[in-house]
Amino acid sequence: MYKVLVIEDDVMMNNMLSMYLTEEGYSVKQAFQGDVGLQLARDFQPDLILLDLILPEMDGIEVCTEIRLTSNVPIMVLSMKTEVSERVHALKAGADDYMCKPFSMHEMTARVEALLRRSHSVHGETALQTAATAETSLPESLISLDKERRQLLVRGRMIETTFSEYELMKLFLSNPGKVFSREELINAIRGFDSIVTDRAIDVHIVNLRRKIEQNPKEPKLIRTVWGFGYKYSV
Repeated sequence: MYKVLVIEDDVMMNNMLSMYLTEEGYSVKQAFQGDVGLQLARDFQPDLILLDLILPEMDGIEVCTEIRLTSNVPIMVLSMKTEVSERVHALKAGADDYMCKPFSMHEMTARVEALLRRSHSVHGETALQTAATAETSLPESLISLDKERRQLLVRGRMIETTFSEYELMKLFLSNPGKVFSREELINAIRGFDSIVTDRAIDVHIVNLRRKIEQNPKEPKLIRTVWGFGYKYSV
């Protein structure tokens, strides 16, 4: 049974989310304050977190940033804030998805399922082939994936990533040289239509370059294909 932590100060919304997810078969814990949610994230060890941005004690961005220091658990932000700048801010802080209130419970659970499916995917034959490709065809870059820990191995160092960053690197490493449009990258990490814009992908790419490039301002590995998207260069 997957564990979900709901961090939401609106009692009615928190209870509704928790009841709906419980009926869907999830084990749910509730927090109504940011600092309490952060402590529960450590103690409960959830498989996914639903996080409001406007919270007492600590706001959602602070909570997300703190969680990302020690965990790559999928985080879905639920917020009344609809501005693109707010979504970008949340993604930069480490969120994996963003839903604006009000939203459909059916869509919310579909996104939860998609995030969990990717986060806890079975390491079958395809995953083994992907790892082999990453390790054998890219020796000079020394970039590979640790499937068990869902981390990047960059020049001998283990690097923590968010859920979306990891999925993007998995795609790049398994398709070196292939040019991906922003739409293709969104589909690869979401699995269904999302309100997340092309700008969200750009933010993830910037964060990945900081983690894998020797000089992020002059990237050699993740290259921009102007007017189209990105590619991973061997």
